[in-house]
Amino acid sequence: MNKIAGFDINDEWILSCRGRKNKLDPFRPYAWLVEKERTPSGTIEDVLTVFLTNRECPFHCLMCDLWKNTVDEPLPGEALAGQLEWALKNASTVKHIKLYNSGSFFDKRAVPMQERNTIASIVKGFDTVIVESHPFFINDECLSFRDKTGTDLQVAVGLECANPRILTLLNKRMTLGDFADRTGFLLDNDIFTRAFILLRPPFLEEDEAIFWAKRSIDFAFDAGCECCTIIPVRGGNGSMEKLQEKGLFGLPSVSSLENVLEYGIEKQAGRVFADTWDLELFSKCNKCYKNRLDRITAMNLQQRIIREVSCGCN
Repeated sequence: MNKIAGFDINDEWILSCRGRKNKLDPFRPYAWLVEKERTPSGTIEDVLTVFLTNRECPFHCLMCDLWKNTVDEPLPGEALAGQLEWALKNASTVKHIKLYNSGSFFDKRAVPMQERNTIASIVKGFDTVIVESHPFFINDECLSFRDKTGTDLQVAVGLECANPRILTLLNKRMTLGDFADRTGFLLDNDIFTRAFILLRPPFLEEDEAIFWAKRSIDFAFDAGCECCTIIPVRGGNGSMEKLQEKGLFGLPSVSSLENVLEYGIEKQAGRVFADTWDLELFSKCNKCYKNRLDRITAMNLQQRIIREVSCGCN
């Protein structure tokens, strides 16, 4: 039980803060997009990301808003495979694909074994297949899926924050040891891991957030990750607004994201990306926002430091 500021941060409290879920079609992905990404070999190529409509993750992390795009009832048989096929028919032809299902791809309740086998046959022709998973679900089934796809499998795992106290307060239900152990397991079996790292999770001030994001990058690379993605924490899930009211959470700034991205790139330990989704939320200056977005995007693709944006808001 995590008690702070007079209340307990647990599943019950997190669920009580929620609003309504979005209405979804179980036979369609709730979103898909094609974006450019730098590959481990240094080329810049298109990657298709399919956001599969699926059941909710069994873990209720404090900062998560993915539950908004999940369904409460079990999906009809082969619905996930149908969603994927629909996306592939509507998207441009690419060689790399991400399958994100608002939870863990290797959770049998989310992706039953039979359907996982069908998906493996669908993605067989891709050069790279990236899925997401909580460390709890990373086991030999990852290797089986990799072998059935016959492709380069990568697994994205939420490290979130290398501060043990913050990780516990996030209700993540894992330890840093769990993350390192499962990352090592994947690496031993020639499966690359990318870590999701939060910039300014609750309970950290801006300077502390920058410090711990950098330490999280260090931890991820030391654990064997090949790639880190820095995600600025936003509100919108109910619990974050409650914490913001109590002064326990604040949005990070775009300049802090630039700072952490620069640090990660300078390490030259692996690829480091900054998530630019809804980046305008974190900008307080309309004059330089577009230039900062362009700079971050260029650093993501080139993996080198680009000249800083000059603006009076600095």
